[in-house]
Amino acid sequence: MNKDRQKMKAELLLSLHKGEKLLLLPNIWDPIGARILEAKGFPAIATASAAVSSSLGYKDGEKIKFSIHLEIVRRIVESVDIPVSADIESGYSANLTGLKENINLLIDTGAVGINIEDNTGTEGELRSIDEQCKRISAVRETAEKRGIHLVINARTDCFLSKTNKISEELINDAVKRANAFINAGADCIYPIGVLNFETVKTLRKKIKSPMNILGSARSVPLKTLQEIGINRVSFGPFVFRSCLKKFSDIVDELAELGSYDSFGSNTFSFDEAAKFLREEPG
Repeated sequence: MNKDRQKMKAELLLSLHKGEKLLLLPNIWDPIGARILEAKGFPAIATASAAVSSSLGYKDGEKIKFSIHLEIVRRIVESVDIPVSADIESGYSANLTGLKENINLLIDTGAVGINIEDNTGTEGELRSIDEQCKRISAVRETAEKRGIHLVINARTDCFLSKTNKISEELINDAVKRANAFINAGADCIYPIGVLNFETVKTLRKKIKSPMNILGSARSVPLKTLQEIGINRVSFGPFVFRSCLKKFSDIVDELAELGSYDSFGSNTFSFDEAAKFLREEPG
């Protein structure tokens, strides 16, 4: 991708985190999903690592090769004209040298934003604040050397405990991590988890950067999130899982020699689907 064009896309993505309108990012896993969002007027695209890996038949948690992940991101980037942010989990490297190499490879795809997590890959285990700040700083430094303000959405997994109980201690830890990550170079903070209204409101008051909240059937309503000043909502693997459930329901009905109602009356026509397809390789 042309460097000036990529730089402009990065600046646009960053600006979308600072407007009055809530940035909605229904996370996708393939080019046609990206094209549908662009056609419907969404201003940016974000992938979901869980959706990408699941679509390839693997569990989440860096179970696919990074080269494969990059190829998916590249195809998505090349399929649309709007900015693309890629979920790269914990960066696919435990050390800073490998992380920097991976960020350079990601920038080569044309992506202009990332999600990066503060977990170690072991369930319930978080990196220390100091270690994660060094990793965020390394990402920022690498991108700046390339002349790109890569938009860093720094995820903290404080609220992903097995008990799923939100305590004052967890909130304080999330705030401490968030503000440290901002100082290290993050642009947006993502305290992932299905958080209640009071928790979201407290975090919004205490975190000094744009914030990303996870949208789900149990989340605070979107209009409420916009009213209290949340900047961005992403949906993780939920869109993908919803589509997968639809597919499962269709094949269950067909297996029983049932009707075609499960897909026949609610589907794109050939021409409608063709609007999002290309005739030649990019």
